Amino acid sequence: MNVLFVVSGNSDNFPIAPFIQSQGLALTNLGVNIEYFRIQGKGLLGYLGNVPKLRSFIKSKNFNIIHAHYVLSGWVSVLTLCRLPIICSFMGSDTYGDTNSQGKRKLSSYNIIVLAKFIQPFLNKIIVKSNTIYRYIWLKNKAEIIPNGVNISAFMEIDKKKCRELLGMNMNCRHILFFGDQNNPRKNFFLAKNSYNKLGLSMVEILNPYPVEPSEVPLYMNAGDVVVLSSYLEGSPNVIKEAMACNIPIVSTDVGDVRWVIGDTEGCYISSYDAEDMAKKIKLALKFANRTNGRQRILDLGLDSETIAKRIIELYEKILTKEKSSNTLA
Repeated sequence: MNVLFVVSGNSDNFPIAPFIQSQGLALTNLGVNIEYFRIQGKGLLGYLGNVPKLRSFIKSKNFNIIHAHYVLSGWVSVLTLCRLPIICSFMGSDTYGDTNSQGKRKLSSYNIIVLAKFIQPFLNKIIVKSNTIYRYIWLKNKAEIIPNGVNISAFMEIDKKKCRELLGMNMNCRHILFFGDQNNPRKNFFLAKNSYNKLGLSMVEILNPYPVEPSEVPLYMNAGDVVVLSSYLEGSPNVIKEAMACNIPIVSTDVGDVRWVIGDTEGCYISSYDAEDMAKKIKLALKFANRTNGRQRILDLGLDSETIAKRIIELYEKILTKEKSSNTLA
């Protein structure tokens, strides 16, 4: 099976988003041939300029299916007018928009919300990452809830002291980790920092290792004492599943599928948007001072990358079987 991943190539930090590359690798390991088309150019007009390039790329290859990641990549794929079946993964912000620093939806977000609505009839299938995103889909018969998987070979328990030595971190402090872009209002770093300031604890640091090489993320996870996510909106945050796979305590706002992912795992807590409440939950996580049983929860939910890849392959096969049947009848 030859699958074309259509992805954004506009990141200043990574040629391809690490979680998309991780998904591609998991599919490759199961025998799927994955190729990438990286869209260059930002904004709607920048994306549309890639339509003829993508059309030529598709014609020069022998693909069975196109899998676009994010709504704008989906539109570029649809507008090529190719005859291949198209799947689009809706990630979250491309479906419900973005927020300002007060958590209110930006007016500009309604452009992407409308585009996410109107593309649905032109897609063979839609992958959404959580039930939160599923609620925004109006053609629900086309949607499948398939979260991003976590590479449990990379994200696992590693000795804390060893990780801190490798990263040059303070061996005597406890570390709160915030992995989001603190300049992105939707990630709400202000809440995490304000909660940290209210802790009143000595020898505790808050670290923001962003951007960071994907190979170093498991080291930071295991070097830390608690992972904090304070976002206003998320689809299915990868950092939570990765922290769970490393058995690291978590404090998170109730966004995306976080509540479902952590379940009743001891050492993991859901916080409100009140800094006092988040500070209280961070103290509980620090007091927990143990590894959680999050990894087992990830395995029980089937959120490891191999299991997720198998589900995606089943979806590909279902679409291709339906296409073959339709062509035969025609």
